[in-house]
Amino acid sequence: MSKLGLIISREYKSRVRNKSFIVMTFLSPIIFVGMILLVIYLTQVNADDSRTIVVVDESGIFYKEFDNTESINFVDLSPAGYDAARETVKENSYYGLLYIPENIKKNPTGVKFYGDEAPGYATLERIEGQISQKLTDEKLVDRGVDLDLLEQSQTKVSVSIENFTGERTSKISNWIKAAFGGAAGYLLMMFIIIYGNMVMRSVIEEKTNRIIEVIISSVKPFKLMMGKIVGTTLAGITQFAIWLLIGGGLMLFLTLYLDLDPTASTPVGNMGATDLDKFELIALDILRLPLLELAIGFIVYFIGGYFLYSSIYAAIGAAVDSETDTQQFMLPIIMPLMLAIYVGLFSVIDNPHGTVSTAFSLIPLTSPIVMLMRIPFGVPWWELALSVFLLVLSFIGTVWFGSKIYRVGILMYGKKPTYKEIAKWIKY
Repeated sequence: MSKLGLIISREYKSRVRNKSFIVMTFLSPIIFVGMILLVIYLTQVNADDSRTIVVVDESGIFYKEFDNTESINFVDLSPAGYDAARETVKENSYYGLLYIPENIKKNPTGVKFYGDEAPGYATLERIEGQISQKLTDEKLVDRGVDLDLLEQSQTKVSVSIENFTGERTSKISNWIKAAFGGAAGYLLMMFIIIYGNMVMRSVIEEKTNRIIEVIISSVKPFKLMMGKIVGTTLAGITQFAIWLLIGGGLMLFLTLYLDLDPTASTPVGNMGATDLDKFELIALDILRLPLLELAIGFIVYFIGGYFLYSSIYAAIGAAVDSETDTQQFMLPIIMPLMLAIYVGLFSVIDNPHGTVSTAFSLIPLTSPIVMLMRIPFGVPWWELALSVFLLVLSFIGTVWFGSKIYRVGILMYGKKPTYKEIAKWIKY
């Protein structure tokens, strides 16, 4: 086996045999699945929780307008008056008191909600909408408008979306694509940060223990750095594969065993014929996503992006004596990743094929994340090829620069390097 192969094997085995690595490999999916199931359970509990709102309608117009639902129960105490209703709310710990004044037509802003806490946005919107609609109807009647005729005259328009081949899509098609692309991009960013830091800590540890002086006597710095990057990459892929197997299997088993319904609190649970048609379109949009292309893109950009950033992490690890000293060099690494997420959220979703989205999907430091977010929207093959080519080219260049810093930095002790000194190391 070549020296590079030995380094890769040593780095890989040292990672996968590490106690913390083993514990987190099996514990992380359990924690993650547990959090998801807890959210599903709490959402179902929240959906079953019924709240009571007491209504005092001095105008006598609205008390019949509020229909009870599974989550909100309206109780009319208008005859009892405001003071008595207030005491009832306090004694029974009701959710709140809705007060509608007698002169509501002249003073539409006189409606008040009393409670220990502010009502939810959806609840407040519903109450305001019902009162506004009733007031509007009352004003129209006062002006001699026939409400039945007006209602018959109203026409609802629903724009259906389809391409020129006749394929229909849902109105939230772009959000579905953005969700899949955004999840892949964010996951990639987390992997780069987690496993990049792993490479940096490995270099610092060997440098601190002076093991590096023995290793460097028989292996070139470039091969040593590449061995660390590749070995850690393989360990990361192994960990991720185990997470998928354990997490997916555990999620399926517990969902069936605990009889949890992830759609219980969503609109899917209460759909009519029209809503089911919309849901069918959403399901078709998901099936039409280039999932295979997205999966391949994730692997390619994970390897390319990870190699690119890991070489920088390795160079930083070689330049410092402790992990504390790395903080001054972390900003140049974190900023491009954060910029890529920002561009993805605010540019790709709005205009996936615009100048900003296209440019940042080609720039190597941001392309692994931005391009992943663009792939669900459909990207020309030449843009993908150019993006990967530039990423590989930049990786080679970064590894070359990183190895220059690495070969000098791993033998430097007791001094915090500056950017100026690191620039001199590249010239050696």
